[in-house]
Amino acid sequence: MSIATPSATATDTDHLVVTDPVDGSIATTTPRSTSEDVANAVARARAAAPGWARTAPAERGALLHAAAAHLRDHAQELADLNTRETGKVPGDAMGGVQAGIGTLVQYAELGPVHRGEALRGQFGAADWSVPHPRGVVLALTPWNDPVAVALGILGAAIVTGNTVVHKGSERCPGTITRLNALLAEVLPEGVLVGVDGDAATGEALLEQDGIDVYAHVGSTATGDRLTEVAARTHAHVIRENGGNDAVVVDADVDPTWAAAQVALGAFANTGQICTSVERVYVHRDVAEEFTAALVAEAERRTASPAAEFGPLVDDRLRATVQSHVDDAVQRGAEVRTGGTTPGGVGTFYPATVLADCTDDMVVMTEETFGPIAPVRVVESFDEGLRLAAADRYGLAATVLTGDTGHALRAAAELPVGTVKVNAVFGGAPGGSAQPRGASGAGFGYGPHLLDEMTTTTVVHLEPAPARTTSGGTR
Repeated sequence: MSIATPSATATDTDHLVVTDPVDGSIATTTPRSTSEDVANAVARARAAAPGWARTAPAERGALLHAAAAHLRDHAQELADLNTRETGKVPGDAMGGVQAGIGTLVQYAELGPVHRGEALRGQFGAADWSVPHPRGVVLALTPWNDPVAVALGILGAAIVTGNTVVHKGSERCPGTITRLNALLAEVLPEGVLVGVDGDAATGEALLEQDGIDVYAHVGSTATGDRLTEVAARTHAHVIRENGGNDAVVVDADVDPTWAAAQVALGAFANTGQICTSVERVYVHRDVAEEFTAALVAEAERRTASPAAEFGPLVDDRLRATVQSHVDDAVQRGAEVRTGGTTPGGVGTFYPATVLADCTDDMVVMTEETFGPIAPVRVVESFDEGLRLAAADRYGLAATVLTGDTGHALRAAAELPVGTVKVNAVFGGAPGGSAQPRGASGAGFGYGPHLLDEMTTTTVVHLEPAPARTTSGGTR
């Protein structure tokens, strides 16, 4: 499997051509990096690494603050590019840019206070640990929230003294090219170097010597490829990959409220979020009322304009989503609303509710990454919890319950990085999580990402004995 999926809209061997998923027009045309560009990017980052590692953390933090301010001045430009390339609705696109800027500010503050520890050893000696940058980070970032995700990885890498080669998705090259250029206007030469391309470009980057970290958010297949290459290069791998997040709806909750939560989780950003709701397990006692309310939520979104409920990113993803729905129908699922690819321009897909789903359907076993809510009725909370846990992915999961004991059991038993209770999205800004299984490994955000971007050296110091000469002690 290659490092990235080939672009469905690239028709020029020298450029990445992206089609606007709303109206089918050409959104952006971005020059594709050559093999020489790739080698030069890694060489520039490697050359800059020693000097940047010696730069005081406070100075690095100050530069990140300046970079955040610079991006703030260009926030609308970045948001507009994002909307044009991916169809992300304008409000969400701007929200992603602002969230990314906020994360950059957070790391600007956290970096200078990222510290080692004093250790207690023998009397008369000193022991301590010191974090050091790993070197050159290869950042591979996705298209579904390109600015927010990229700035999280870039901020943590740069503030801890690493230099970065950044390749974004070929589905949003214009957005990422502009983001990299704006950051490079503030940062010293070689601290951040952008590369633009698709699968072949990603593979060319993996062939380069001198990369110390692979930091990736995207598909499980790509994450597996990075892990395979790292066995040879010994690079450190940080990856947040696909998810198949479940929600368990308990018998004691308001079904209309629960339906609104599930609709938010399944249909926000047209289902194109790493932690979207992908599986729904609802207690039989509330299933009928819950499903009816979920259908109403879905139909309200489908009827909304493109500025509120956007398209899927391209035809390739839409075909995948439709294939998952078709598989479910063939296996006995009932389409309560949606489920059919519409005609006309753009790559729109309706918010879809599938009832009578079973465990063997692709919508229940794989990440669909579209606005699909597959509903499976369960007889008890225990059954819902068991089914939610029985999955090869391990990104996140949600339980909607008024029972504190059930909430505590979910936190203890679900094998995922994040357990959410009574809210499909949300969390403290300093939170960190470790995905499990096919969803990746390592802390991909939060303060713990600073630890991922550094190595730790433990120092033990004892005084040297006094020098002696033939005439005695000096």
